[in-house]
Amino acid sequence: QVQLVESGGGLVQPGGSLRLSCAASGIFFNIDFMGWYRQAPGKQRELVASMTSGGSTNYVDSVKGRFAISRDNAKKTLYLQMNNLKPEDTAVYLCKLTRRSTNYWGQGTQVTVSS
Repeated sequence: QVQLVESGGGLVQPGGSLRLSCAASGIFFNIDFMGWYRQAPGKQRELVASMTSGGSTNYVDSVKGRFAISRDNAKKTLYLQMNNLKPEDTAVYLCKLTRRSTNYWGQGTQVTVSS
């Protein structure tokens, strides 16, 4: 069983930075997939950044060069470093972990980019 808790969201001005954290409790090995999603009001949930078990990363075009996904196995934590934030990045950000075909989701953290 895995439980995920996101943190690090908040209000930031355009051009600012935030680092989101997704802390896992429980089993943190044999992870097949880890990713950050976001959901803005009235929009579909979108995969923003992902990392495979082998460490390969992938990003949606709109965040390439600005966001970076990483993980710390010792701390059982997934991160999303977000730089040069834009108003269109405003959304609830959620982390997902897939282990042995089971998906686990966090509760989400709000990111608001506004002047």
